[in-house]
Amino acid sequence: MKQIIQLSDHFTYQKLLRFTLPSVVMMIFSSIYGVVDGFFISNYAGKTPFAAACLIYPYMMVFSTCGFMIGTGGTALISKTMGEGDCEKANRLFSMLVYLSIAGGIVLSVIAIVLLRPVAILLGARGAIIDDCVVYGTIILPALFSFILQNEFQSFCVAAEKPQLGLWLTVAAGLTNILLDALFVAVFRWGLAGAAIATALSQLVGGLVPLVYFLRPNKSLLRLCKPSFDGRALLKVCTNGSSELMSTMSTSLLSMLHNFQLLRFAGEDGVAAYGIIMYVDFIFIAVFLGYAIGSAPIIGYHFGAGNHPELKSLFRQSNLLLVWVSIGLTGIAIVAADMLAGLFAGYDAGLFEMTKYAFIIHSLSFLFCGFNIFGSSLFTALNNGLVSAAISFFRTLVCQTAAVLILPEFFGVNGIWSAIVVAELFSLLLTLICFAKLKGRYHYA
Repeated sequence: MKQIIQLSDHFTYQKLLRFTLPSVVMMIFSSIYGVVDGFFISNYAGKTPFAAACLIYPYMMVFSTCGFMIGTGGTALISKTMGEGDCEKANRLFSMLVYLSIAGGIVLSVIAIVLLRPVAILLGARGAIIDDCVVYGTIILPALFSFILQNEFQSFCVAAEKPQLGLWLTVAAGLTNILLDALFVAVFRWGLAGAAIATALSQLVGGLVPLVYFLRPNKSLLRLCKPSFDGRALLKVCTNGSSELMSTMSTSLLSMLHNFQLLRFAGEDGVAAYGIIMYVDFIFIAVFLGYAIGSAPIIGYHFGAGNHPELKSLFRQSNLLLVWVSIGLTGIAIVAADMLAGLFAGYDAGLFEMTKYAFIIHSLSFLFCGFNIFGSSLFTALNNGLVSAAISFFRTLVCQTAAVLILPEFFGVNGIWSAIVVAELFSLLLTLICFAKLKGRYHYA
């Protein structure tokens, strides 16, 4: 029987991989069930409902971003607090964040539903696509509070030294979505509405099951207790997690901008092709996100404990792992482009060729994005939300927005497909500068 790994341990490569692997698998599986969702919509509901889902989904994701912010920012503060030896305070902080998220999620879902139709029209939806957007969003958004919790617990489970719990919860939510997609969309032929129902129910599983676990006595480091409001801690959490908020919100806003530009340069097929790329992209990016989620509590703990040698070891090991993983994922993506495009668009030759070509270009971004994701996560774990947010802000809103607006004017639709590659490359330069400038303050190199 393998010994339980604790945050306070010294991490070798093997131990680091063992501890972060559940988070990586968790994120990959979470991405896969999103891909399955897109597969059923595209192949059984049709190209127009698929385009509608791709068009409105980024808008809904904007409202879920607080889950990523509180999950990552809260985990950084909770881990640091535990590293300082105050577990009682860590549990009070944990409880405050969870209960605030439930209340805030309910309010946000109401706002999102009210604005659904006007936003769909603003994003360029016309005719049947507008109605499909409204149907899809109206069904999913009531479960928003649970989806916010699901995103938070993915990080909190790692801080509680229960990364396997986060994995199994994601598997349960994913299997719920996959099985119900097959039943509602492929068998009952409920179309886009069936896919939305399956997604909403899976989000309820992913958010409510861990809520019950932490409400009851458990063997983890965290448990929900009577909270006490701490405004200063909440502000610190929001500051720490601002980079993840910025990154997730910017990704959603950029998806809307991409769709708007693609409607101009490539029409409905362009939006559908981009939607397919984003579904597949999630699987590859999930490896980097999972590693960031899994390693951040370790970094935060040893930062709180003042263990500089361990920070140096973690930083060195992480960057070496990222080099090999980035090269490997890029190669896999290029080789698998034909198969992945065919999975979603095999029924339409024009859409298939466009998707395959665009994804090969997009795959080059995997060479750079892992370092940018880790860089932002590193400074979040070190409780420096300002630098973390600066990396995310520059990577997304500055670089990608500029690229997707400027490049198409010179290179047409190819400029849209290559915008992410250019943005990640320029962002890597900023990440490396931050690594070099701040190593003396945090002693990680």
